[in-house]
Amino acid sequence: MELPETILQFGGGSFLRAFADVFVHEANARGEAVGRIVVVQSTDGNRAALLNAQRGRYHVVFRGLSDGERIDRTLAVRSISRALIAKSEWAEVIQVAQSPALRMVISNTTEAGYTLIDNDDPEMPRSFPARLLCILKARYRAGLPGLSVLPCELVEPNGDLLRELVLGQAVAWRLDSGLQDWIRREVRWVNTLVDRIVSGRPDAHPLLASDRLLTAAEPFALWAVEGKAEAPFAHPCVRYVPDVRPYALRKVRILNGAHTALVCKARPSGPRTVREAVGDPAIGKWLRRVVFEEIVPALEYVVEDAGQFAEQVLERFANPFLDHRLEAIALHHDEKVRVRLMPTYEAYLKAFGRPPELLGEILALYRAS
Repeated sequence: MELPETILQFGGGSFLRAFADVFVHEANARGEAVGRIVVVQSTDGNRAALLNAQRGRYHVVFRGLSDGERIDRTLAVRSISRALIAKSEWAEVIQVAQSPALRMVISNTTEAGYTLIDNDDPEMPRSFPARLLCILKARYRAGLPGLSVLPCELVEPNGDLLRELVLGQAVAWRLDSGLQDWIRREVRWVNTLVDRIVSGRPDAHPLLASDRLLTAAEPFALWAVEGKAEAPFAHPCVRYVPDVRPYALRKVRILNGAHTALVCKARPSGPRTVREAVGDPAIGKWLRRVVFEEIVPALEYVVEDAGQFAEQVLERFANPFLDHRLEAIALHHDEKVRVRLMPTYEAYLKAFGRPPELLGEILALYRAS
């Protein structure tokens, strides 16, 4: 028996297809009966056409290291039922919104999606918050219950911000106060944090010719979801937490901080990628010292599992299948140093009464440059 369409997903790019859509597929395969996904394509391109041509089916190649084991496996994902194009099939999107079976909305519109458009059209909305408002308005007027909204954009706090944007659009459109109260009371706006590197279409794979949606990702994944009551389904990569902020802090200070520290140390020495840098005996040893002697100690009383996460980060950096260029990480370097390294320096100094030696050297070189 075919499962009902329970999820409306804004965005059908490689990230969601190798992240949330994989989790839904695996939960369904275990008999949890989460349901199927309707993808809404909001940008130009042929992704919806490809999804429909392949009946929502595609493969994800997981390649990397996990607990020291080399992983190279391919999963056939079957969680998507169909795809709709927002610009030309908006009426069909509203029909999905009015389905009693619908339970949640997932999105990954990038940070640029968190904006309102002046004079947006309530009949053919253009911004993501306006489109989401139209979805909720259709359910409200149909007398249907609210939904769980789980945004995957890398903004903090994404659920709270999205709720305020939707309510702001409701005010701009002068929609009735009853709808606005319903949106506040009945819709579950969930703050989340996502973490997985999805590298996109692989250069070589036996399925390249037959699957135009083939994509590759690392084995590691974490979806931190705020509030156990908002649990969409059970999955080992989905972690229900009382507050996602410590997990966001852990990611920024350890993973992103180690990336930026590596750029400072390794680029002048010649390595072009993260993998090459951590594979260098001297640089690899230096990075481990920075992470475990200075970054983790400044965090371990603020976030849980800081040391375990740091070990996973260094293993992810050594992924033999991923060429993450230091040049790309170096973009917007000044801002990254201010956000990722300087707060750790200050936290270490406050906790231990002395400056961290290695971070201090990095910041001194940065200020002198």
